[in-house]
Amino acid sequence: MRTRHTLGLAAVVSCATLLAAVLVVRDGDSGDASSRSRLPKGHYAALGDSYTSGPDIPDQNGEPAGCDRSDRNYPALVADGLGLEATRFRDMSCSGATMGDLFAPQSTDDGVNPAQLSAVSSNTRLVTLGIGGNDIGFSSLVTTCVKAGARYQQYQMENGSMSRADDDPCRARYVSVGTDEVATRITAAGRRMSAVLRAIGHRAPKARVYVVGYPAILPAKDGGGGGDGDCVRAMRLAPGDVSFLRQKEQQLNAMLRDRAEAAGAVYVDTYTPSVGRDACADPDVRWIEPLIPAAPAAAVHPNERGERGMARAVLSAVRAAGS
Repeated sequence: MRTRHTLGLAAVVSCATLLAAVLVVRDGDSGDASSRSRLPKGHYAALGDSYTSGPDIPDQNGEPAGCDRSDRNYPALVADGLGLEATRFRDMSCSGATMGDLFAPQSTDDGVNPAQLSAVSSNTRLVTLGIGGNDIGFSSLVTTCVKAGARYQQYQMENGSMSRADDDPCRARYVSVGTDEVATRITAAGRRMSAVLRAIGHRAPKARVYVVGYPAILPAKDGGGGGDGDCVRAMRLAPGDVSFLRQKEQQLNAMLRDRAEAAGAVYVDTYTPSVGRDACADPDVRWIEPLIPAAPAAAVHPNERGERGMARAVLSAVRAAGS
Protein backbone atom coordinates (compact mmCIF):
# COMPACT_ATOMS: atom_id res chain seq x y z
CA MET A 1 0.00 0.00 0.00
CA ARG A 2 1.32 3.46 -0.53
CA THR A 3 0.46 7.15 -0.61
CA ARG A 4 3.45 7.85 -2.76
CA HIS A 5 4.51 4.40 -1.58
CA THR A 6 1.48 2.14 -1.87
CA LEU A 7 0.76 -0.69 0.56
CA GLY A 8 2.59 -2.23 -1.78
CA LEU A 9 -1.73 -1.63 2.69
CA ALA A 10 -5.02 -10.31 12.73
CA ALA A 11 -3.24 -15.62 15.47
CA VAL A 12 -1.96 -14.57 18.81
CA VAL A 13 1.77 -14.03 19.40
CA SER A 14 3.53 -17.20 20.51
CA CYS A 15 3.44 -17.82 24.25
CA ALA A 16 6.44 -17.15 26.47
CA THR A 17 7.53 -20.77 26.41
CA LEU A 18 7.66 -20.84 22.62
CA LEU A 19 9.34 -17.46 22.45
CA ALA A 20 12.14 -18.81 24.60
CA ALA A 21 12.77 -21.47 21.95
CA VAL A 22 12.43 -19.35 18.81
CA LEU A 23 14.80 -16.97 17.16
CA VAL A 24 13.85 -13.39 17.98
CA VAL A 25 15.31 -10.28 16.39
CA ARG A 26 16.03 -7.48 18.85
CA ASP A 27 17.66 -4.15 18.22
CA GLY A 28 21.08 -5.14 16.89
CA ASP A 29 20.47 -8.86 17.64
CA SER A 30 19.59 -11.42 14.99
CA GLY A 31 20.07 -14.53 17.10
CA ASP A 32 23.01 -16.67 18.07
CA ALA A 33 24.87 -19.21 15.95
CA SER A 34 23.26 -22.24 17.60
CA SER A 35 19.74 -21.04 16.82
CA ARG A 36 20.73 -20.15 13.27
CA SER A 37 22.01 -23.66 12.65
CA ARG A 38 18.54 -25.11 13.21
CA LEU A 39 16.85 -22.87 10.66
CA PRO A 40 15.99 -23.80 7.05
CA LYS A 41 18.86 -24.25 4.62
CA GLY A 42 18.68 -23.10 1.01
CA HIS A 43 17.66 -19.95 -0.78
CA TYR A 44 15.24 -17.34 0.57
CA ALA A 45 13.02 -15.27 -1.75
CA ALA A 46 11.18 -12.27 -0.30
CA LEU A 47 8.20 -11.07 -2.32
CA GLY A 48 5.89 -8.19 -1.56
CA ASP A 49 4.81 -4.57 -1.72
CA SER A 50 5.95 -1.44 0.12
CA TYR A 51 5.10 -2.78 3.58
CA THR A 52 7.78 -5.34 2.79
CA SER A 53 10.26 -3.09 0.96
CA GLY A 54 10.37 -0.33 3.62
CA PRO A 55 10.22 2.97 1.69
CA ASP A 56 12.13 5.93 3.13
CA ILE A 57 13.70 3.81 5.89
CA PRO A 58 17.49 4.27 5.63
CA ASP A 59 19.46 2.94 4.00
CA GLN A 60 17.65 2.54 0.68
CA ASN A 61 19.34 0.03 -1.58
CA GLY A 62 18.72 -2.53 -4.27
CA GLU A 63 17.68 -2.28 -7.90
CA PRO A 64 15.65 -0.69 -9.26
CA ALA A 65 15.75 2.34 -6.99
CA GLY A 66 12.05 2.88 -7.62
CA CYS A 67 11.19 -0.16 -5.50
CA ASP A 68 12.20 1.77 -2.36
CA ARG A 69 13.87 -1.16 -0.59
CA SER A 70 15.51 -0.59 2.78
CA ASP A 71 18.41 -2.67 4.05
CA ARG A 72 16.51 -2.69 7.37
CA ASN A 73 13.24 -4.06 6.06
CA TYR A 74 11.91 -7.29 7.51
CA PRO A 75 13.27 -9.56 4.73
CA ALA A 76 16.80 -8.23 5.35
CA LEU A 77 16.39 -8.79 9.09
CA VAL A 78 15.00 -12.28 8.54
CA ALA A 79 17.90 -13.16 6.23
CA ASP A 80 20.32 -11.90 8.86
CA GLY A 81 18.52 -13.86 11.56
CA LEU A 82 18.86 -16.99 9.45
CA GLY A 83 22.54 -16.34 8.91
CA LEU A 84 22.11 -16.40 5.14
CA GLU A 85 24.88 -15.40 2.79
CA ALA A 86 24.01 -12.67 0.30
CA THR A 87 24.01 -15.18 -2.55
CA ARG A 88 21.18 -17.14 -0.89
CA PHE A 89 18.85 -14.17 -0.38
CA ARG A 90 16.78 -12.33 -2.99
CA ASP A 91 14.57 -9.42 -1.97
CA MET A 92 12.20 -8.73 -4.85
CA SER A 93 9.74 -6.55 -2.89
CA CYS A 94 8.69 -3.31 -4.55
CA SER A 95 6.56 -0.31 -3.66
CA GLY A 96 3.26 -0.30 -5.49
CA ALA A 97 3.37 -4.03 -6.29
CA THR A 98 0.19 -5.98 -6.92
CA MET A 99 -0.14 -9.71 -7.33
CA GLY A 100 0.12 -9.22 -11.08
CA ASP A 101 3.64 -7.88 -10.56
CA LEU A 102 4.67 -11.25 -9.18
CA PHE A 103 4.18 -12.70 -12.67
CA ALA A 104 5.32 -9.80 -14.88
CA PRO A 105 7.87 -6.95 -14.72
CA GLN A 106 6.78 -3.84 -12.80
CA SER A 107 7.60 -0.36 -14.02
CA THR A 108 8.48 2.13 -11.28
CA ASP A 109 9.37 5.83 -11.27
CA ASP A 110 13.01 4.76 -11.38
CA GLY A 111 13.55 1.48 -13.20
CA VAL A 112 11.82 -1.82 -13.87
CA ASN A 113 11.56 -4.59 -11.30
CA PRO A 114 11.63 -8.10 -12.80
CA ALA A 115 8.68 -10.38 -12.18
CA GLN A 116 9.05 -11.16 -8.49
CA LEU A 117 8.45 -14.88 -9.01
CA SER A 118 11.61 -14.98 -11.13
CA ALA A 119 13.49 -15.31 -7.82
CA VAL A 120 11.61 -18.49 -6.90
CA SER A 121 13.04 -21.79 -8.16
CA SER A 122 13.58 -25.40 -7.22
CA ASN A 123 16.51 -24.22 -5.06
CA THR A 124 14.26 -22.00 -2.96
CA ARG A 125 13.57 -23.28 0.54
CA LEU A 126 11.92 -20.22 2.09
CA VAL A 127 9.45 -17.71 0.64
CA THR A 128 7.86 -14.78 2.43
CA LEU A 129 4.97 -13.05 0.69
CA GLY A 130 3.50 -9.76 1.88
CA ILE A 131 1.03 -8.42 -0.67
CA GLY A 132 -2.63 -7.63 -1.27
CA GLY A 133 -3.10 -4.03 -0.17
CA ASN A 134 -2.61 -2.59 -3.64
CA ASP A 135 -4.91 -5.21 -5.12
CA ILE A 136 -7.81 -3.80 -3.11
CA GLY A 137 -6.77 -0.18 -3.67
CA PHE A 138 -6.08 0.48 0.00
CA SER A 139 -4.00 3.57 -0.73
CA SER A 140 -6.76 5.25 -2.73
CA LEU A 141 -9.22 4.15 -0.05
CA VAL A 142 -7.19 5.94 2.63
CA THR A 143 -6.84 9.01 0.41
CA THR A 144 -10.59 9.16 -0.15
CA CYS A 145 -11.25 8.78 3.57
CA VAL A 146 -8.75 11.52 4.46
CA LYS A 147 -10.43 13.92 2.02
CA ALA A 148 -13.83 13.04 3.48
CA GLY A 149 -12.39 13.54 6.97
CA ALA A 150 -11.12 17.00 6.04
CA ARG A 151 -14.60 17.98 4.85
CA TYR A 152 -16.10 16.51 8.02
CA GLN A 153 -13.74 18.49 10.25
CA GLN A 154 -14.32 21.71 8.30
CA TYR A 155 -18.07 21.28 8.66
CA GLN A 156 -17.69 20.76 12.40
CA MET A 157 -15.64 23.93 12.74
CA GLU A 158 -18.24 25.94 10.87
CA ASN A 159 -21.45 24.36 12.15
CA GLY A 160 -20.70 22.63 15.43
CA SER A 161 -20.95 18.90 16.15
CA MET A 162 -22.59 16.57 13.63
CA SER A 163 -24.89 13.67 14.35
CA ARG A 164 -23.43 10.20 14.83
CA ALA A 165 -25.01 9.13 11.53
CA ASP A 166 -22.75 11.59 9.71
CA ASP A 167 -19.39 10.67 11.23
CA ASP A 168 -18.44 8.03 8.63
CA PRO A 169 -18.65 9.79 5.24
CA CYS A 170 -16.07 7.48 3.66
CA ARG A 171 -17.97 4.33 4.63
CA ALA A 172 -21.02 5.83 2.97
CA ARG A 173 -18.97 6.23 -0.23
CA TYR A 174 -18.05 2.53 -0.40
CA VAL A 175 -20.91 0.75 1.34
CA SER A 176 -24.57 0.95 0.39
CA VAL A 177 -27.56 -1.34 0.86
CA GLY A 178 -26.48 -4.81 -0.19
CA THR A 179 -23.15 -3.61 -1.64
CA ASP A 180 -19.68 -3.35 -0.08
CA GLU A 181 -17.22 -2.30 -2.76
CA VAL A 182 -14.10 -3.00 -0.68
CA ALA A 183 -15.33 -6.41 0.45
CA THR A 184 -15.88 -7.30 -3.22
CA ARG A 185 -12.29 -6.28 -3.99
CA ILE A 186 -10.98 -8.42 -1.12
CA THR A 187 -12.87 -11.46 -2.42
CA ALA A 188 -11.38 -10.96 -5.90
CA ALA A 189 -7.91 -10.52 -4.43
CA GLY A 190 -8.37 -13.81 -2.58
CA ARG A 191 -8.76 -15.68 -5.84
CA ARG A 192 -5.57 -14.10 -7.16
CA MET A 193 -3.74 -14.98 -3.95
CA SER A 194 -4.66 -18.64 -4.40
CA ALA A 195 -3.22 -18.54 -7.92
CA VAL A 196 -0.01 -16.95 -6.59
CA LEU A 197 0.41 -19.64 -3.96
CA ARG A 198 -0.14 -22.37 -6.54
CA ALA A 199 2.55 -20.79 -8.73
CA ILE A 200 5.01 -20.66 -5.84
CA GLY A 201 4.31 -24.31 -5.02
CA HIS A 202 4.91 -25.28 -8.64
CA ARG A 203 8.19 -23.36 -8.87
CA ALA A 204 9.52 -24.28 -5.42
CA PRO A 205 7.90 -27.52 -4.24
CA LYS A 206 10.32 -27.88 -1.30
CA ALA A 207 9.97 -24.33 0.00
CA ARG A 208 8.24 -23.27 3.17
CA VAL A 209 5.89 -20.42 2.30
CA TYR A 210 4.90 -17.70 4.77
CA VAL A 211 2.14 -15.23 3.94
CA VAL A 212 2.80 -12.10 5.99
CA GLY A 213 -0.22 -10.09 7.10
CA TYR A 214 -0.39 -6.34 7.60
CA PRO A 215 0.30 -4.73 11.00
CA ALA A 216 -2.31 -2.56 12.74
CA ILE A 217 -2.57 0.76 10.94
CA LEU A 218 -5.34 2.17 13.15
CA PRO A 219 -6.09 1.62 16.85
CA ALA A 220 -8.10 -1.27 18.21
CA LYS A 221 -11.69 -0.36 19.06
CA ASP A 222 -11.33 -1.04 22.76
CA GLY A 223 -7.78 0.06 23.40
CA GLY A 224 -4.43 0.15 21.70
CA GLY A 225 -2.95 3.29 20.12
CA GLY A 226 -4.26 6.67 20.96
CA GLY A 227 -7.87 5.81 20.23
CA ASP A 228 -10.25 7.00 17.55
CA GLY A 229 -10.16 10.60 18.83
CA ASP A 230 -6.39 10.82 18.41
CA CYS A 231 -6.73 9.33 14.93
CA VAL A 232 -9.01 12.18 13.92
CA ARG A 233 -6.01 14.43 14.48
CA ALA A 234 -3.11 12.20 13.38
CA MET A 235 -4.82 10.74 10.33
CA ARG A 236 -7.42 13.44 9.61
CA LEU A 237 -10.22 10.90 9.54
CA ALA A 238 -13.84 11.24 10.58
CA PRO A 239 -14.34 9.14 13.76
CA GLY A 240 -16.56 6.52 12.12
CA ASP A 241 -14.12 6.04 9.26
CA VAL A 242 -11.35 5.04 11.67
CA SER A 243 -13.52 2.04 12.48
CA PHE A 244 -14.35 1.49 8.81
CA LEU A 245 -10.71 1.37 7.69
CA ARG A 246 -9.74 -0.82 10.63
CA GLN A 247 -12.46 -3.32 9.68
CA LYS A 248 -11.30 -3.41 6.06
CA GLU A 249 -7.71 -4.10 7.05
CA GLN A 250 -8.87 -6.91 9.33
CA GLN A 251 -10.95 -8.36 6.50
CA LEU A 252 -7.92 -8.23 4.20
CA ASN A 253 -5.80 -10.05 6.77
CA ALA A 254 -8.53 -12.65 7.32
CA MET A 255 -8.56 -13.33 3.57
CA LEU A 256 -4.77 -13.70 3.52
CA ARG A 257 -4.92 -16.14 6.43
CA ASP A 258 -7.67 -18.23 4.85
CA ARG A 259 -5.92 -18.46 1.49
CA ALA A 260 -2.58 -19.29 3.10
CA GLU A 261 -4.06 -22.09 5.19
CA ALA A 262 -5.99 -23.49 2.23
CA ALA A 263 -2.75 -23.69 0.23
CA GLY A 264 -0.75 -25.30 3.03
CA ALA A 265 1.27 -22.12 3.67
CA VAL A 266 1.81 -20.46 7.05
CA TYR A 267 0.08 -17.18 7.86
CA VAL A 268 2.25 -14.77 9.85
CA ASP A 269 0.17 -12.50 12.08
CA THR A 270 1.79 -9.10 12.43
CA TYR A 271 -1.47 -7.43 13.46
CA THR A 272 -1.72 -8.82 17.00
CA PRO A 273 1.81 -7.83 18.13
CA SER A 274 1.30 -4.35 16.66
CA VAL A 275 -1.91 -3.54 18.51
CA GLY A 276 -1.23 -0.36 20.47
CA ARG A 277 1.59 0.51 18.05
CA ASP A 278 -0.54 1.90 15.22
CA ALA A 279 -0.18 5.21 13.39
CA CYS A 280 -2.12 7.02 16.12
CA ALA A 281 0.08 5.77 18.98
CA ASP A 282 2.90 7.75 20.58
CA PRO A 283 5.96 8.23 18.34
CA ASP A 284 8.23 6.22 20.66
CA VAL A 285 6.15 3.03 20.38
CA ARG A 286 4.35 3.07 17.04
CA TRP A 287 5.20 0.75 14.17
CA ILE A 288 3.29 2.76 11.56
CA GLU A 289 3.87 6.43 10.78
CA PRO A 290 0.88 8.79 10.40
CA LEU A 291 0.21 11.17 7.51
CA ILE A 292 3.11 13.36 8.64
CA PRO A 293 5.87 10.93 9.65
CA ALA A 294 7.99 11.73 12.68
CA ALA A 295 10.53 9.00 11.83
CA PRO A 296 12.24 8.14 8.53
CA ALA A 297 9.47 6.20 6.78
CA ALA A 298 6.73 6.78 4.23
CA ALA A 299 3.39 8.09 5.43
CA VAL A 300 1.02 5.34 6.65
CA HIS A 301 3.82 2.77 6.38
CA PRO A 302 6.01 0.85 8.82
CA ASN A 303 8.97 2.62 10.34
CA GLU A 304 12.16 0.80 11.30
CA ARG A 305 10.58 -0.33 14.57
CA GLY A 306 7.69 -1.79 12.62
CA GLU A 307 9.95 -3.68 10.24
CA ARG A 308 11.81 -5.14 13.23
CA GLY A 309 8.51 -6.23 14.75
CA MET A 310 7.43 -7.87 11.52
CA ALA A 311 10.79 -9.65 11.30
CA ARG A 312 10.30 -11.02 14.82
CA ALA A 313 6.91 -12.40 13.84
CA VAL A 314 8.29 -14.06 10.70
CA LEU A 315 11.29 -15.58 12.48
CA SER A 316 9.07 -16.89 15.27
CA ALA A 317 6.84 -18.56 12.69
CA VAL A 318 9.85 -20.04 10.86
CA ARG A 319 11.28 -21.49 14.05
CA ALA A 320 7.91 -22.81 15.20
CA ALA A 321 7.43 -24.63 11.89
CA GLY A 322 10.93 -26.08 12.06
CA SER A 323 10.78 -27.33 15.63
